[in-house]
Amino acid sequence: MHFRHAIVALSLTAAGALHPLPAQDRGAAALGQLVEGLPVTVRVLVIGAHPDDEDTRLITWLTRGHHVDVAYLSLTRGDGGQNLIGDELGDALGVIRTEELLAARRIDGAHQYFTRAYDFGFSKTSAESFQHWPHDSVLKDVVTVVRAFRPQVIVSVFSGTPRDGHGQHQVSGIVAREAYDAALDTVRFPRAATAGYGAWATAKFYRARSYFNGEGATFTYNAGGLDPVLGKSYAEIAAESRSQHKSQGFGVVARLGSQTGSLEREASRAQGAPADAKRERSIFDGIDTTWRRLLPLVTRPADKAAVERLVAATADARRSLSLYNPSTGVPALEKAHAALAQLLADAEAAPQSMSGDARESVADGLQRVTRALLTARGIAIEATVQRDAVALGDSIPVEVTVYNRGAGAVAMQSVSSTGAVHGGAGSTPAGGDVAIAPDSAHTDTVYVHGDSLSQPWWLATPRRGDMFSVPIDGRSDDVRDAGIHVRVALDGGRIATDVPVLRRYADPVRGEIARPLMVVPAVAVTLDRTVELARASTPINRSVQVHLTSGVTDPRDVEVSLTLPSGLHADSSSRTAHLSGFEASATVSFQITGELSPGQHEIAAAARSGSATYAIGYVPIEYSHIRPQKLYRPASLTVNAVDAALPPHLDVAYVRGVGDNVAPMLQELGVPLTVLDPARLAAVDLSQYTTVVIGTRAYEAHPELAAANARLLDWVRHGGTLVVQYGQYEMTAPGRLPYPISLGRPAARVTDENAPVRILVPHDPVLTWPNKLSDDDWSGWVQERSLYMPSMPIDSHYTTPISMNDPDEPPNSGAILETRLGAGTYVYTTLSLFRQLPAGNPGASRLFLNLLGVGQAPRAVGAADGAQHPR
Repeated sequence: MHFRHAIVALSLTAAGALHPLPAQDRGAAALGQLVEGLPVTVRVLVIGAHPDDEDTRLITWLTRGHHVDVAYLSLTRGDGGQNLIGDELGDALGVIRTEELLAARRIDGAHQYFTRAYDFGFSKTSAESFQHWPHDSVLKDVVTVVRAFRPQVIVSVFSGTPRDGHGQHQVSGIVAREAYDAALDTVRFPRAATAGYGAWATAKFYRARSYFNGEGATFTYNAGGLDPVLGKSYAEIAAESRSQHKSQGFGVVARLGSQTGSLEREASRAQGAPADAKRERSIFDGIDTTWRRLLPLVTRPADKAAVERLVAATADARRSLSLYNPSTGVPALEKAHAALAQLLADAEAAPQSMSGDARESVADGLQRVTRALLTARGIAIEATVQRDAVALGDSIPVEVTVYNRGAGAVAMQSVSSTGAVHGGAGSTPAGGDVAIAPDSAHTDTVYVHGDSLSQPWWLATPRRGDMFSVPIDGRSDDVRDAGIHVRVALDGGRIATDVPVLRRYADPVRGEIARPLMVVPAVAVTLDRTVELARASTPINRSVQVHLTSGVTDPRDVEVSLTLPSGLHADSSSRTAHLSGFEASATVSFQITGELSPGQHEIAAAARSGSATYAIGYVPIEYSHIRPQKLYRPASLTVNAVDAALPPHLDVAYVRGVGDNVAPMLQELGVPLTVLDPARLAAVDLSQYTTVVIGTRAYEAHPELAAANARLLDWVRHGGTLVVQYGQYEMTAPGRLPYPISLGRPAARVTDENAPVRILVPHDPVLTWPNKLSDDDWSGWVQERSLYMPSMPIDSHYTTPISMNDPDEPPNSGAILETRLGAGTYVYTTLSLFRQLPAGNPGASRLFLNLLGVGQAPRAVGAADGAQHPR
């Protein structure tokens, strides 16, 4: 084993590969796919609005079945959706759904792009969505991606009309078609406005019709075709890809047999394509899909000759390759690699000698040939570290090993860093190339320097409204990983490839775990939450936990202090914690007492070690199906002091729902609360509680809850108060509510968070006791008012104290449904309280307290004026 040392500086902005490659990307299956696809040079861009909008069957049919270079452009990262696997919402959910898309792309083989648009939640029209996303801004981002990726074909998932439903779906369909034309318009979008990418003419524009039962389709395809090398149909692979959207509950069964997809051609510039779109036999009719397409796109005779050699070499590779003896294809692959390397070098030396389209095809082809060569030659390269984090400004040794598992000659030439490099250089062995004999390996050691924190790149600067502020640069998210660049010499030339930096270790149950190297603070300082609630002008006595994590190997003492608002006092001005080394953690607790006036107040923490002060930390985002990420935030929290009264004698049981962070917010308001496991509902003594609260979509998430529903309703009949937050269509099941409700398809919503709220029952206890609500309590709501509202008319057994609607829609009184049930009270609310309380909204907090106490209110639900609550 040989060693050499160098310092390479890099910023790790995204994690490297976490999971083993899918079967179709390893061994003979991968090699067969790569070699079969070498003659194909075309690209297809699929455009939708969200993660999980993509047509995975179309993508897989193109990538795996026809070896097309495909990318999916999602306008958003799905930040405004809901979360079936955890509590993360907003930016954190956007990180999860981004990673789910990248996991899907690793399976179906496509690239992944995004615009700067933030998913602000459900909208009903494109006009409403464009109020959040400036039309020209989101269109410019799409044009930038089109110009960067240079597709021959664009496929819009949506129609751009109201039939798409969601307003963001409509926008994606609108801007997809606009970008097809605008990518050519250098007056409206000059090169400087689109990250330096020039005009591009996409040959064809299609709309997917699979979602519309093939209506209007001009072309159909069978995604159920079997690939004998992969041993799967394209639809089976697509189902695996689709099932990565676990946060949205999109797991699907991989069904066998024919599965038809459909497209409608809407526009074409392709010369030679049939004028009648229904006569097309392929979406590439009229488009040369081979390397010969590049001949008119290169000007130098030497490059034209290289293209001809490339055509011959790729054909030879397909003829000569034996998957049982991959070395048979090596000579042709080396010739193809040499031709592509020459073309790329010439393009870099003389950019005017080759069109952008040709450069994109050559760069992609070189990557594919390199992968094929490494696989055929039995060469494996890995870069490993002993720990999975390096402190900002610190360095860590990386062992880079090249394994020669084939029979040919291999030599390591150089190692350098990839990603955002801010200094340093690669290394070169003092004695020249290092030969690696068959069935042996060579290891070099380089030192990687952490120059900037590892975090989701689009969150590096604050968002402006509903657009992220980090500009689109034309790179896809799947190529942003930082890692190690390795150059290797073979018999027939030199190749270079990039590998991620991983820590590999064994878990006793799961087996091998590979975690990417990340750059972290030397000391991370994190508080439990960024927003808390408190009752104003009421004594506060709570603890603030400050969590410290070390990113360095050396032990150190850390002094922690708090900055408090007027009215609050800590039991100590500072406390000292000891961190023994890397990943050592400590929690410092301060007891806070005092009172706060109504309004917002900030508490901030800082940790001092030596001459450095640290005031940021991170929340890890880790699920088994995606790569780990860290979400950074300041070590501060906002306390919203709410002028609110607490109903007397409360004792609340809370069954958590989907993406549900309400329970701790109620506890901060002083509500005595116990979180119940749904599995315990069949046996727990409910008589000890005055109120039971069911979280959002809990009936969908917990089958045990549905089984215990009759017991809950019987408890209400004996005097309990049951508050159920919104669900979806599972709430229409017979017996689920005391009296039935119906939901439209799509269900009614009020997406305007500022929509006027009309009071229908002014003296209703939900609106008056113990907190009398006013118009101010309906201000400052976030994202939406209400969702999955029951259809009108509503059963007359229910009292509906409020009504609301979006502009130009009929009033809906389904936001709160109340009824007396025996001696108790049942409340069903579709208000988005699960978003409002964690956001610190005072009015929603006051309303929730009223809901908890409605069964104790002096005035009974549904009682006539002057009637008192029965005792």
